[in-house]
Amino acid sequence: MKGIILAGGTGSRLWPITHATSKQLLPVWDKPMVFYPLSTLMLAGIRDILIITAKGQTDAFAGLLGDGKQFGINLTYAEQDAPNGIAEALLIGREFLNGEPCALILGDNLFHGDSLGERLRGAAKRHTGATVFVHAVRDPERYGVMAFDPDGQPLDIIEKPSNPPSNLAVTGLYFFDASAPDRVADLVPSARGELEITDLNRSYLEDRELTVEMLGRGCAWLDTGTPASLLQAAQFVYSVEERQGLKIGSPEETAWRLGWIDRDALTRSAGFSAASDYGRYLNDMANSPDVSPPSFGMVLSSDRAELFFNSQPQEMTRRAGHD
Repeated sequence: MKGIILAGGTGSRLWPITHATSKQLLPVWDKPMVFYPLSTLMLAGIRDILIITAKGQTDAFAGLLGDGKQFGINLTYAEQDAPNGIAEALLIGREFLNGEPCALILGDNLFHGDSLGERLRGAAKRHTGATVFVHAVRDPERYGVMAFDPDGQPLDIIEKPSNPPSNLAVTGLYFFDASAPDRVADLVPSARGELEITDLNRSYLEDRELTVEMLGRGCAWLDTGTPASLLQAAQFVYSVEERQGLKIGSPEETAWRLGWIDRDALTRSAGFSAASDYGRYLNDMANSPDVSPPSFGMVLSSDRAELFFNSQPQEMTRRAGHD
């Protein structure tokens, strides 16, 4: 499976902060915003990733992330000429995907939680249909909201409903089979001239090929598209990291825990930011004999990291037309 990070858009809700830079390059506490969705795709086991930027911003992202070798992954880049909708990412990435299934994540979305890696890897193993993750929110009218029938089966996805049928919002993380680009090509742009991700998800739902997974209280989902939400995300990351002494959204650590880079590579990455707390964290990890990764829900077995379901109860998973 391949991955796409959509890091385009103008970031207009954050102006003037984003007037001269990409939203996804802004800091969320101690790391650039793009580190968080990048780490999420890596946790899903995805190593070939396309980053789609706004026009003229590729060099800035490439200057930060390079070709991905320091993370044990392969990064390529493309540009979205205008904000023509989330679903357009699958058309821009059609050549990159080359008929493979993919995970698409929005560049301003942050996910964190117990057993998240296992949930992601489970979704990545489904090469037929699509998988979306829903999360309870206080203000569902701001999102695409999942509606269910009386038996609890997915019924519809309603974009920004005035009377939400539930409080379960569809998050900015989607897993699609190989048919996704062709489905997008058949979509009709919405009234605002965009290829809507809700319409793509609805096409899978209508074909009874949409799996809906609920992220419960053990998982956090934040988007960072406004000054208030950006601050809230930074406060969340700070609070967890300060309490646990473990980083959220570190691609170097993710690669190290998954066995994609060795100790020498981790030490080199630490050296690039040696004067910062982040660099010291990586250096301490590289020099520690303890490589167990409790924050990722993994155990080490036969010198490799294996993901497992830990003690957190499984959350609801529904597939359209199935129990």
